[in-house]
Amino acid sequence: MNETTLRATAEAVGARSVGNKVSIVMFSGTADKFIPLGVLAQAGAAMGMEVRVFVTGFALRAFTRERHELPFPAEFVTLAPAVAQGMSAAHVAPWDDMLRQAKELGAKVYACSMMSEVMGLEAGDFNDLVDDVVGAATFLQTAEGGETFFI
Repeated sequence: MNETTLRATAEAVGARSVGNKVSIVMFSGTADKFIPLGVLAQAGAAMGMEVRVFVTGFALRAFTRERHELPFPAEFVTLAPAVAQGMSAAHVAPWDDMLRQAKELGAKVYACSMMSEVMGLEAGDFNDLVDDVVGAATFLQTAEGGETFFI
């Protein structure tokens, strides 16, 4: 979906841009959590919301230039092939494509400075999805007054 299509879809379902804000704290590093990240960020941005994503913990690995295979939790490993097949059949975009579309509509993605340091990561280690490396206090200031989700 392009920006025009996303905005038209949001308008068609009665979404309005009234300064709503959603912040997503992404800390899980397992594959099953990245789909909701993409869906929520894309939907919020399409609805005209201010979307901010704070990536921390093991989720940071998925945002580096070095490609990392995202593991499924042990209890979902047997379901992973069926989920992948279902997503393909339903033409569901990969999580990172959804997040890129959200960014085209104004969403911002921040890497946690503390966990980046702990994991030996610098700003240049992150891929194009990351807008900046910031501390928790800075992110909390941007999240103030809105809804916050933890994934």
